[in-house]
Amino acid sequence: MKKAFVIGSLLVVLTLSLGGSVSSKGADSSATYEQLRLFTEVLSIVQNQYVDEVPPKELIYSAIKGTLRGLDPHSAFLDPDSYREMQVETSGSFGGLGIEITLKDDVLTVVAPIEGTPAYRAGLQPGDRIVKIDGLVTKDMQLPDAVKRMRGKPGSKVMISVVREGWTEPKDFEIVREQIRVHSVRSHDFGTGIAYVKLRQFQEQTPQDLAAALEKFSKSGMKALILDLRNNPGGLLTAAVEVTEEFIDDGKLVVYTEGRVRNQNMRFSAHAKKSYAALPMVVLVNQGSASASEIVAGALQDWGRAIVVGTQTFGKGSVQTIIPLSDGSGLRLTTAKYFTPKGRSIHGKGITPDIVVEVPKDVAVKERQPNADPAEELKRDVQVQRALDVIKAMRIIEQQRPATSPQAQVR
Repeated sequence: MKKAFVIGSLLVVLTLSLGGSVSSKGADSSATYEQLRLFTEVLSIVQNQYVDEVPPKELIYSAIKGTLRGLDPHSAFLDPDSYREMQVETSGSFGGLGIEITLKDDVLTVVAPIEGTPAYRAGLQPGDRIVKIDGLVTKDMQLPDAVKRMRGKPGSKVMISVVREGWTEPKDFEIVREQIRVHSVRSHDFGTGIAYVKLRQFQEQTPQDLAAALEKFSKSGMKALILDLRNNPGGLLTAAVEVTEEFIDDGKLVVYTEGRVRNQNMRFSAHAKKSYAALPMVVLVNQGSASASEIVAGALQDWGRAIVVGTQTFGKGSVQTIIPLSDGSGLRLTTAKYFTPKGRSIHGKGITPDIVVEVPKDVAVKERQPNADPAEELKRDVQVQRALDVIKAMRIIEQQRPATSPQAQVR
């Protein structure tokens, strides 16, 4: 799978040319042109009679933004600068805060801070609502505009005002921008054959890095795995498929998408040369697990390959197509929704864990330390500790299961 597709509110999925656009069969062309005539009439009046002179391009851009804003939170118009900014999303290196954001109920909302980044260390959490950026109110601000304001030269500062559930008033976070280089795979050996792998984001290199970590654990006697997808906001769809391939049998469906246009109806199945299809697994998820993370968790849950532990995931199950426009701008348009192998739509719902484990509310949110000992953090992590208990229970059940006779194995 060489061609990379992206799922996520700020990430590229497909790149189409305008020449390949397809009109809806049911569209009433005459009605459309009648409304366009009304639009040009209003545009002419504004140009000639509005109190201030407004450049035609600015009027057109505003009209396009308004049109897309009425569709859904993830469709947006990208001016040339925003379009260029968007193209660095999957490079794994960019200047900013290290935070994935979306519009939820028309409010700028944190999907997840990426582990190890300035936003993560400052203590931002999934579900935080960003109400101001450098004093500018974010109400009615589009996602590309918000991203542009939070990005900047490494070493520069940005002030973000955040509202969080349980707070009586917003809190300001002054965060210093850094060159964000996301290393998407982190691993730890718990001993007794239990391996732990955390995926921070789904990048082009993630499947290869995961395969290397699994190979290393396998050589040292891996008997079970905890796959941590918490606070993973998503990324490349192909990376999600390749990660899932490691744990299911060849040919099994991972995810499929459905849209109005035929080329948006796609199916992605496992084509792994080697897999760990019988390895006992627990997958950790939380509110910050979105998009590609939900694809992996949903597929493994549907195929009975893993016990999902944690809290309800974000619920980002729509596909955005990036369409380049003639003046260097772009259109990000929701064109499909994705479904788990059993046909579940995650959009707006998320993945429900098999075992719900909430993080205690009395645990104070402290500024995360960049040099904190990962092993000590895992020992204090109630969700990880519950995952370990589940793995141990699975192993006990497996050991107590009576051996199957050769006759019983014949089907």
